[in-house]
Amino acid sequence: AAPLTFTILQQTRVSKGNSIFWGNASLDGRLSHLLVDYNVTQVLPLDPPDVWARRQEDVTTYLLYFGQLVKLFSKERPINYPQSLCCRLGCQLFPNGTAHSFYEVTLNGTAFLTFHVPTATWERRWPHEDAVATFAERELMKYPKTTRDLQHFLNTTCVGILQAQSAGTGKQSSRSHALLVLGLILGTIALLCMAVGIFLSTGGSC
Repeated sequence: AAPLTFTILQQTRVSKGNSIFWGNASLDGRLSHLLVDYNVTQVLPLDPPDVWARRQEDVTTYLLYFGQLVKLFSKERPINYPQSLCCRLGCQLFPNGTAHSFYEVTLNGTAFLTFHVPTATWERRWPHEDAVATFAERELMKYPKTTRDLQHFLNTTCVGILQAQSAGTGKQSSRSHALLVLGLILGTIALLCMAVGIFLSTGGSC
């Protein structure tokens, strides 16, 4: 039997100082959220309309801030070719009760970083020996939000949502579903913000 899966896919394209966002979230194979440019929409009714409207506004504000930051970096260190960052993260719950969580980052289609959930450590996957990947790995290891908190989020919160879904109590956990999605979206954008900032601030040495 296939495992229950919750997955977020977040992509950001940066070109000439402009940022374009797109992505989605899926819960057990069903599209739950969709991100296009600066607008995130709720496909599954996991939050009441008034609550979701507030969350939607928060995400839009965060994306706008990200876009402004990219513009600032690009003025200081302009790059004449587009850059593409992609984050894929989530968790799986297998029929025997075991679980697996993951967080992968690619830069221009090449593996850049992965988060090793059991030890809460970031691992460099970039094939080139350069300062950008090394700096990104070192910086991400400095903060609880990108180490211990992220580990708890993927290992406990995400898996707990799937366990509730497996037990047929998903509706009772609708608020947790929405909070998980919001947390993953914001966490992903925070990482993208750091990665793009690092990359642009180095003048595109990748």
